[in-house]
Amino acid sequence: MTDQQDTTDSTDPGRSSDANGSVPRETVSIPSEIELPDLLDFYERQTPEHTQIAEFYENLDDGRLTTTRCTDCGEIHFPPRIVCPECMADDLEYVDLPHKGELFAFSESRGGTPLGYHDTSPFVVAVVDLGEIKLSARIDDARYDDLEIGDPVSLKIVDIEGGSASERVFYRFVPKGDTQ
Repeated sequence: MTDQQDTTDSTDPGRSSDANGSVPRETVSIPSEIELPDLLDFYERQTPEHTQIAEFYENLDDGRLTTTRCTDCGEIHFPPRIVCPECMADDLEYVDLPHKGELFAFSESRGGTPLGYHDTSPFVVAVVDLGEIKLSARIDDARYDDLEIGDPVSLKIVDIEGGSASERVFYRFVPKGDTQ
């Protein structure tokens, strides 16, 4: 493992932002041979008609990882909320989160993966420390044995195809630097 990353290498878009600061993006597909009932679809519907945190998904689709902050008590919450669990106020605003963090904890999922995702197993799931908050996320482009607590990671946005009739996005992280 090295301590430095070559940010001039554009051959691996999952490792760094481009000159415009864009976040790396990839498209994943829900397997077409399995008809997923809405209740078993791993990714929720993200339109304002289906969720009160649609702005989170709209921001993510625009390349911004965000969450909510209570304007009354100042607490930041992840996942985004519609009511502050600290003071019960409903005056929340969306704030940007860093696109870079470090591994706080991680594990490898080898079995018991969601319906339709058996071909992606094993994969790494982690708690990512972004400073003010910690969140859970899948870590792409890495094997369990290649990672250590404290390793730097960066945001990757995933477009979801299939399943629900609406377009959807989600977030994952990828290692920064040489983890091979």
